Amino acid sequence: MAIYNPASLKAEEFINHEEIEATLAYAEANKNNVELIDQILEKARPVKNGNGCTCAGLTHREASVLLACEIPEKIQRMYEIAEEIKLAFYGNRIVLFAPLYLSNYCVNGCVYCPYHAKNRHIPRKKLTQEEVRAEVIALQDMGHKRLAIEAGEDPKNNPIEYILDCIHTIYSVHHKNGDIRRVNVNIAATTVENYRKLKEAGIGTYILFQETYHKKSYEQLHPTGPKHDYDYHTEAMDRAMEGGIDDVGLGVLFGLEMYKYEFAGLLMHAEHLEAVHGVGPHTISVPRVKRADDIDPDMFDNGIDDETFTKIAACIRLAVPYTGMIISTRESEQVRQRMLQVGISQVSGASRTSVGGYTEEIRPTDTEQFDVSDQRTLDEVVRWLMESDHIPSFCTACYREGRTGDRFMALCKNGQILNCCHPNALMTLAEYLEDYASEETKQVGYAMIDRELNKIPKEKVRQIAAENIAAIRSSNRRDFRF
Repeated sequence: MAIYNPASLKAEEFINHEEIEATLAYAEANKNNVELIDQILEKARPVKNGNGCTCAGLTHREASVLLACEIPEKIQRMYEIAEEIKLAFYGNRIVLFAPLYLSNYCVNGCVYCPYHAKNRHIPRKKLTQEEVRAEVIALQDMGHKRLAIEAGEDPKNNPIEYILDCIHTIYSVHHKNGDIRRVNVNIAATTVENYRKLKEAGIGTYILFQETYHKKSYEQLHPTGPKHDYDYHTEAMDRAMEGGIDDVGLGVLFGLEMYKYEFAGLLMHAEHLEAVHGVGPHTISVPRVKRADDIDPDMFDNGIDDETFTKIAACIRLAVPYTGMIISTRESEQVRQRMLQVGISQVSGASRTSVGGYTEEIRPTDTEQFDVSDQRTLDEVVRWLMESDHIPSFCTACYREGRTGDRFMALCKNGQILNCCHPNALMTLAEYLEDYASEETKQVGYAMIDRELNKIPKEKVRQIAAENIAAIRSSNRRDFRF
């Protein structure tokens, strides 16, 4: 029997089945232990420290107790603290991005994904470099600055060289005032050498969803293909960081396995990264199984309702306070609105999950990886965020100023990252308003910028930000950053 060890490099030891089972039993036994729950909630609260705040975070056991708790007023307190934490470290900013699907060729047999090798309904497609360029221009014309590229696992059709060529093409496209300033990468687990190549290509975050941390379920859900190897997949983040990638993003696909098990495994993975590399996950995503071609989510009997989903997000924010939390267009406008109040800090906008989908006038669905629930335009999403008192941010400055990995976390943990991120968000919002926004969105946006400029505490920073925004409005000067 493997022994739980968060500092181990072996998957069965840092994601330890026996430890998760013991954690779930402990949580169940204490789900109505008001004294313990209050202690955990108090530990989770942000504490002011000089000019910033600090947060202790929670262990996977402590957070699992909160997730199991059924006391309404305590659940409400979780939500309140989650919002406090998010505002303390990320302010009222919400980072925007879009996925870009490069290829749906895949050799794996994942039973929850329409890209699985046996699916004969779905047309297979791989973008040429010229098609990548066209997709990028379409995304730039919306106003996007940050992409997450996606591709199925297929050594023949999607080798690392193809991914690297696509990254180079994306960065090379300069269209009107548009640039993609950061490419995050969501591709299959690979080797240290290939991660080193991705780092050299200038990627931002490497993202890999675990799908499920339950090893037996994982192997059943991935019956064929290289993804069947649970250990190789689960240990991928360690190889990525060994290859020099500073920022990695975790996530599970909620609905495949019992959510309490997944939640504990996810937090154990975060604890493992902190124990081994000194820095936890840069992002945590919270997708749910959705309908797609050849995929019926009702075939999975572990689906979670919206309230449970909200509770999971809040508990992740309490446990891993400094991570960026992502919710995609898999979810409806209503669900996304609620999740913004419990810790989400990044959202996708105007996503198309088909290969080549952005250049099509009518949204194509024949090669979608999942049904898109929130189908609003980027302009509508930007205006929605502002009307909800969130600053839409297209900022990528930290990546390009070297504030990644432990350097980013150090600034975040002492609250100093706000001095950069708040003015950067306002300047990138001004770029969007000038270059892409509708008149209605423009009016709402500049009113927000005027309000938010006054909240910048340092007079010199406020003055520079205001001057830069004036330059954006009066000329084609772009890409100011702190």
